[in-house]
Amino acid sequence: MDEIRSYHYDPEKFEAYKRWALDEAVPFLKANLNIIGFWLDAGIPAEVTGQRPSAMELGSANITWIIRWDSKEARDEGLQALLESPGWQDIWSRHPDADGYLQMEARFADEV
Repeated sequence: MDEIRSYHYDPEKFEAYKRWALDEAVPFLKANLNIIGFWLDAGIPAEVTGQRPSAMELGSANITWIIRWDSKEARDEGLQALLESPGWQDIWSRHPDADGYLQMEARFADEV
């Protein structure tokens, strides 16, 4: 099972977030979780199409990452352990603005 995490991070603080993510967060997360990928917005406007496209108040997510887990239970336990770990707490203490997350979404999907 894969967890797809999408964040709408404050665009005015996004550059500082990107530096922190690239220098500290992503290397730690990749070393400690089964990360499939971690993507940061490239600055190209999203293409929203379909039969009923709608304006999104916050726009499209500007951070997306995918983590592979054995189960939802493994995710709940594993993510909590990681977030409480001294290594992550140290990295989090240097976050440029932990309040910059305007919206966060976690979805769960089976690979096909």
